[in-house]
Amino acid sequence: MVSCNIFYLSILLLSIISIQKSNAEFSTEDCAALGFIKANLLCSSCDQLKDFSLDELVVHCKECCHKDVTAPKEKKYARAVLEVCTCKFPAYPQIQAFVKSDRPAKFPNLQIKYVRGLDPIIKLLDKDGIVRDTVAIEKWNTDSVEEFLRTHLDKEEDDDRHYLKTNQI
Repeated sequence: MVSCNIFYLSILLLSIISIQKSNAEFSTEDCAALGFIKANLLCSSCDQLKDFSLDELVVHCKECCHKDVTAPKEKKYARAVLEVCTCKFPAYPQIQAFVKSDRPAKFPNLQIKYVRGLDPIIKLLDKDGIVRDTVAIEKWNTDSVEEFLRTHLDKEEDDDRHYLKTNQI
């Protein structure tokens, strides 16, 4: 009977130790003392420490990091329409700079539409021409607009454009 109790007691003790080890994650203060910002630290960054011969930091880094979550795949759209009012250009100089630059030409599936009185927006359309999303861009700069379009627009492979580029009959 005594050996049975010792057995169960040892199993209980091992269970408690393993639970404590699994909850032994460092606090925010502990991580800050080690030079890690717990809220922003991804575990994939810890693996990069080895590249700089900082192997001794990897264990502590792993105690402070968050598991990497695979980024959701960016949604792609067939076309976009940037709608803006020219009378509001003075209020949105960055949007005006984008529209009047050569940047829109980089996106053959982007249409610029002038709508009186409208704050600048981008409408994102599917391949059937149905508006799927609308994004307000009044606070964006020219680089943000270009990056957004590069990220969210499909590369257009229009047959007519292909014909003109390759000069085929």
